[in-house]
Amino acid sequence: MIGWQFSNYIPGENGSVFDQLFELFKELLVYTSGDVAEALNWLTELDKEYNITNEDYGMADFIQELRDKGYLRDQGPQGTGGMQPTAKLEIALRQKALEDIFDQLKKSKPGKHNTKIIGRGDEFTSDQRPFVFGDTLDNIAMSESLKNAQINNGLDEFRLTQDDLVVRETYYQSQMSTVLMIDISHSMILYGEDRITPAKKVAMALAELITTRYPKDTLDILVFGNDAWRIDIKDLPYLQVGPYHTNTVAGLQLAMEMLKKRRNPNKQIFMITDGKPTCLKIGKRYYKNSFGLDKKIINRTLSLANRCRKLSIPITTFMIARDPYLVRFVDQFTKANNGKAFYSSLQGLGEFIFMDYKNNKKGRK
Repeated sequence: MIGWQFSNYIPGENGSVFDQLFELFKELLVYTSGDVAEALNWLTELDKEYNITNEDYGMADFIQELRDKGYLRDQGPQGTGGMQPTAKLEIALRQKALEDIFDQLKKSKPGKHNTKIIGRGDEFTSDQRPFVFGDTLDNIAMSESLKNAQINNGLDEFRLTQDDLVVRETYYQSQMSTVLMIDISHSMILYGEDRITPAKKVAMALAELITTRYPKDTLDILVFGNDAWRIDIKDLPYLQVGPYHTNTVAGLQLAMEMLKKRRNPNKQIFMITDGKPTCLKIGKRYYKNSFGLDKKIINRTLSLANRCRKLSIPITTFMIARDPYLVRFVDQFTKANNGKAFYSSLQGLGEFIFMDYKNNKKGRK
């Protein structure tokens, strides 16, 4: 628990006690990789410090309400075994991740993401944002814009200015097949920095975005360490880092196999990683080298990047480390694939991925 800060999640006075506890519980459940008992233990400690519960509603009531509302199920007869999250809770975790990232986007300065990223789509969404130069007038939300003009200028000297205008976001109905690769090598928790939890949250949010707002798109998810393997969306909250090296080659090979099965012509790979490739599997043996950039491993990785380029599969690398020699490798990798690379902080990871996903959908329509 060292290094976990929850000051941003300490609830205020709004909402019921259950709602306040539930927000914290969902956050803790992701940090503990789905360990309900550990999450509840930490929630109890937070309750002691911040007095969230009261005489009328305690932790036992909260746990029972989680059961009654279908968020938790008992592994055995009640009281004899531990509790497990249900599918309903897993959906709630993905929804929370999606809401958190959209909250980050809404807090960005108006116009930060210009019209080359957000443009005219096929179907209006419920989301709105300030007008920026280049937006089409067809997307103006007139009721909200007139309301802003009245608030900003009054009725006596009523006028509608650009600053009052609000536009409606749109969905794109072009289809896209995406593979999301998540690095779960040991370096994702090295040096006291938790990099895997933000990666999980972004993956959950992206999964929720695609399944609910872009139902024609497909998202396949894999993790890679010494090997690479496919995971289901429901497994995302429970991901853990292992004592693994980084076999990027295995991840790319599996991603290409997944995309080969998709008939959609628009395909892409998103890769979240914090390090360089350090492992290859040759036959049944692993070839590993954690020191420097091993030519054998690097050349094989670059070869796959080039192969993806020939198959028109762009790779977008989200690098959550900025060591100069790692940046040089990612630059090489990106040039070989003719893809893109973002060198992101953990806090900005979700914003980069979401905006790039929308940009790619527009660009490949």
